[in-house]
Amino acid sequence: MSLLRTHRDFRLLWSGETVNRFGTAISSVAIPLIAISELEASTFEVGVLTAAAWAPWLVIGLPVGAWIDRRDRRPLMIGTSIISLLLLTAVPVAAFASLLTIQLLLAIALLTGAASVIFQTAYTAYLPTLLDPADHAEGNAKLHGSASAAQIAGLGCGGLIVQFAGATNALFADAATFAVAACCLTAIRFRERRTATARRTGAIREGIRLVAHDVWLRTLTIFGATSNLALMGYQAIIVVYLVRTVGLTPGTVGVLVAAAASGGVLGAFVGRRLAKRFGTARALLLCELGLPTLALLIPLAQLSPALYVIGAFGVGAGVVGGNVVKSTFLQSYCPPDLLGRLTATTSFVNYGTIPLGALLGGSLASWLSLETALWITTAGVPLAGLVLLLSPIRGRRDLPNHRAADSSRAPMDRLAWS
Repeated sequence: MSLLRTHRDFRLLWSGETVNRFGTAISSVAIPLIAISELEASTFEVGVLTAAAWAPWLVIGLPVGAWIDRRDRRPLMIGTSIISLLLLTAVPVAAFASLLTIQLLLAIALLTGAASVIFQTAYTAYLPTLLDPADHAEGNAKLHGSASAAQIAGLGCGGLIVQFAGATNALFADAATFAVAACCLTAIRFRERRTATARRTGAIREGIRLVAHDVWLRTLTIFGATSNLALMGYQAIIVVYLVRTVGLTPGTVGVLVAAAASGGVLGAFVGRRLAKRFGTARALLLCELGLPTLALLIPLAQLSPALYVIGAFGVGAGVVGGNVVKSTFLQSYCPPDLLGRLTATTSFVNYGTIPLGALLGGSLASWLSLETALWITTAGVPLAGLVLLLSPIRGRRDLPNHRAADSSRAPMDRLAWS
């Protein structure tokens, strides 16, 4: 029986990250509503705003990974949490002083996005150093599950806070969660072993080569990039669609989005169990190709908002279940001293398509219509799973547990970079 629940430092990391995700979910509802209701932003501007939060992955994602491999990760996570707290607090303060503009909101989104790049890369590399390898699967399941639960609560609370206190004031709640996260991280007693990786030229290229020459890493990276393009395409415009086309209030939107996000809790609960019963490769196909087909119900929300909930529930269950399987695989498959640059390289590609997806969703909605844009982007969610079917994953029960000694020098096979 695992003793993770009695692992003091893991509990602190777990608590801080859960509270942090709760606050981030509040902002994911509040910021688009600030742009829509208080700044009268267009659908395209809302898409640009969403893209701005993820654009830093394209600019600093790769160098950050190589840099973090030579640094202690916990101080970086504490520092970026404090920076995010200050930036988010600036939004309601600026609104109170009548200084808030769409340009200022974009700038804050960019800066908090840059802080998130550093935090997320450091966090991904830090977790495996805190836990024994045998506890990685359970640790990932607990973190993903609580993050999904926090997201549900945050989305629901976000809509209600916006309705009763105003969209800008809702960001005070997110800022407070960063303070809690920083306190939890500060209280951790575990001290990392400083990495022996010395600074050298070519570290970024080594991370790129690691992914590009390894069929498993390359497959998952291409899939993640394709999937995120479609996911963010519809997520960037769904709040606008539910408010302006379906005619729902901000509070109702928050409740519906929270109900839909509960699929993530199911995914975190069943992901590890599916992997044990059917194998990690088969569980990945079920989560990333089977469940996301329900995304095609989302554009039918005008007929009944319940169809949006069912569709987004299936997407959330599949994405989070797949993330549990993938996270455990990467932590066992990649050497610890390369995790930082591996995370940076895969995140650069995966998260780099998120701002592109947000711009795509906003552009399609402006050129065509919100409903047409939703049909196009939601159809891309299950279609992204075809990347996995065209890879060696299709013929296996389980993903490998470790890299072969010469895998970084393996020749490129039929699944090439797109």
